Order: sequence, then C-alpha cells, then structure tokens
Amino acid sequence: MAKLKTVYLCSECGADSPKWVGKCPQCGAWNSYIEEKFEKTSATFTTTASTIARPTPITDIVANAVIRIQTNNGELDRVLGGGIVPGAIILIGGEPGIGKSTLALQVALNLDKKILYVSGEESAQQIKLRAERIKSTNQHNCFVVSDTSIDRLRNNILSVKPDIVVIDSIQTMETDHIDSTPGSISQIRECTAILMRIAKEENLPIILIGHINKDGQLAGPKVLEHMVDVVLQFEGDNNHQYRILRGIKNRFGSTNEIGIFEMLGDGLREVTNPSELLLSEYSQNLSGVSIAGAMEGMRPLLVEIQALTSTAAYGTPQRSATGFDARRLNMLLAVLEKRAGFKLATKDVFINIAGGIRVVDPAIDLSVAASVLSSNADIPITHGICMTGEIGLSGEIRPVNRIEQRISEATKLGFKHIIIPKYSRYSDFKKFNINVIQVARLDEAVRTLFT
Repeated sequence: MAKLKTVYLCSECGADSPKWVGKCPQCGAWNSYIEEKFEKTSATFTTTASTIARPTPITDIVANAVIRIQTNNGELDRVLGGGIVPGAIILIGGEPGIGKSTLALQVALNLDKKILYVSGEESAQQIKLRAERIKSTNQHNCFVVSDTSIDRLRNNILSVKPDIVVIDSIQTMETDHIDSTPGSISQIRECTAILMRIAKEENLPIILIGHINKDGQLAGPKVLEHMVDVVLQFEGDNNHQYRILRGIKNRFGSTNEIGIFEMLGDGLREVTNPSELLLSEYSQNLSGVSIAGAMEGMRPLLVEIQALTSTAAYGTPQRSATGFDARRLNMLLAVLEKRAGFKLATKDVFINIAGGIRVVDPAIDLSVAASVLSSNADIPITHGICMTGEIGLSGEIRPVNRIEQRISEATKLGFKHIIIPKYSRYSDFKKFNINVIQVARLDEAVRTLFT
C-alpha cells in the first residue's frame, strides 16, 4: 500500500506546498492553504503514438464548423452563445435552492437527445418526483444514476452512450486515485481533470453543477474555473420568483448575455420580456421611484429604481444598496453634493432595484441619482419618463452604448419621454414615437425632471 502524503493546497489557485505558508507565492492570496492527505497516484490513460499532438503550422489547421446542440430553452441558449458545443464542460454555480438542479433536469427532460444524469446528492426516486413536477417531453431518453464515483462514470458512459452528461454536483464526486474526502480541493481538481479528458476524448458535452461558498464564489480551487469551458452563475433572491443566469466565462461566446427565468411550481419558466414584469407594480404617485433603461448583453431592460432618503438617526449616515454597487452609490452621492449642490452628507440613503435582480450597467447612474433626489425632496417624477446615462466625476452625463435599443424598448412599453446623454453617437431619433431629451450635465437633467 502506498504511503499517504500530506501536502498543503491553495484554495484560490490550487498551488501545492510541502508546508503551510501564510501567503501563496503563486497568486498572492493570504491564509488560503489547506492541509490535504492523499495517495500520490493519478488516473492512467494510455496514449498511442497516433494520438500524440505534434506542432502544426496554423495555416495547415482545418477549422471545422461547430454544430451546437440546441437545448430547447431560449434563455439558456442565449447565455451559451447559441447552444451547447460538443466536448465542452459547462459549470453552473449558485446558492442552495436557487434552481441549478431544476434547470439541469429541465434541459435533460426536454432535449431530444440521450441524457445521462448523474446525481451524487439525491436518490433516483427523488429525481423521479422532481421530474413529475416538470413539464417534459423526453423522459424515456433520460437515464438517471445515483453515484459519486468518477471511476465508474466511464463505464456508465460506455454502456448508455449518451449525447450529454449532467453531474449534480462536482463537489460530491470522488475518485479512488485520491485518498481524501469528497469536496476537498484535491478531489475536485482530480475529478474535473478526469471529466475534461472524457469530454475531449469522446467529444461529449458535460454539464457540472457546483456549489458556492459564503463569499458568493464557486466552491473549490480557483483552478476549477480555468479548467472548464463555460462558467454560468445562477443569481437571484429566494424571496423573489425571478432568477438570472449570467455568463462568467465562455470560450465559445460572449459573457455579456443573461437569461431570465421565473421560478414556478412546475419548474423554471423563460421570461422573454422581463421589462413588463419588472414594471408591473410601477406607480406614478410615489416619490423616490424612477425607470432606468439598462442593457444586459444584447438585451434592453427597463428596471425600476427605488430610493429612500431620511435624516440619519445616528452620527454616521447609512448607505445601503440592493442590486446595485454600494461603492458606486457613494460616488454618485459625492457627485450630487459637489457638482449639483445637494447636501446629502447627513442623510441615510437606501437604493433598491425592484424584482430582486442585480444590474451592473453604469447607464442606470442617472436614474439612481434622480430617485435619490426625488425621495429627498419628496417630489414624484412625472409618470411616463425613463432615463439612461452614466454620470462622470465632474457631473457630466457620459454616452452609453446601444442607445437605439434602449429607446426602442422604452417606446414599446409606452413611455412618452426618455432622457439620454447629449453626445450619443446615434442621432436619428425622429423615427421613434417618443420625446427624446438630451442632456449634457447632471444639473440639466435635474432641471428637466423637477422644474
């Protein structure tokens, strides 16, 4: 029997060291080394002389057209860049109960392909109960096995010969070549390496479901994200029904796309027009409410920005943001005080984006500032106005991308006015049935809204 070896592995980059060190010499992370004990062996894969890779001039390489596998889920296909690429490894991460397993099972049950669903967390009976709640069309082609051994997975693949493999979850998988507990850094790294070899050798797409830690990052070594081809993050609040699937990494497409779903009793429903749902409770009689024209990838999205300002009850005013970057909120408040003359240093300011979604588009800056001022003065913003624009440190309204799509979305939803940056590159606004108001500075936008 081989002797167990003790090493220390960095949880951020996967680097190993014979002893514990405070700072990782590879990635610079502090206190990231974790002790692991395992048998120093690895899975063996025979390589013949005919399969050895040799250097080839790039002019002699033939690039074949990639035929993607459609998932029959428009939102998922949008985030993936058009579908699943054969041989790709897709990692879906998210908080517990957010809907990762439901999404993967829906894809398996509605795809006209042979699917092998490997579950290390639930029994086959539990998966069957969940499948009965989901509206499906392909249950006879979905094969389920409840197993945690990666070494037996290859035999199951050879017997079933699936078109797609789903593994729920990578943290529960283990291999006999590593003598450590499932979910450890060494197990996750070795299991992912074995799956990567299987995917590339068999040209078989594999969908992995991964957990996240308390910091919201994917659990396991950071090298896990570098090994896979696609990383998707499932976001949302369990208190709201909306879920956002955001691309973090995609070797076969853009990472600027998002998919929006609604969690229902029979599974996840695609939201094809999220603006109407997010604005369904929009009221014209409330102060501190404004509508922002945002972009998530290629999709225009109108969201409701809610703000509340009040006199600070304690010495230090509070700054809180839900769905918006709190540091950017502090910057906007400083610009409002320095460039527009509004005294907010003694005010508590709370920002919320309705619907439980998170928006990272800086074009909602103008709407956030307008909501804060509306709540501070207790003056509602005129109904039928939406706005888009990034605010600079000198108080200028900076141009934003895809202004035509933002205006078109506002027109489609019945808005009468839209405030945009003055120096936008697009100039043919007359074709839209909406009053386009162009402003160059923050004080101009304030006078337009509140005078």
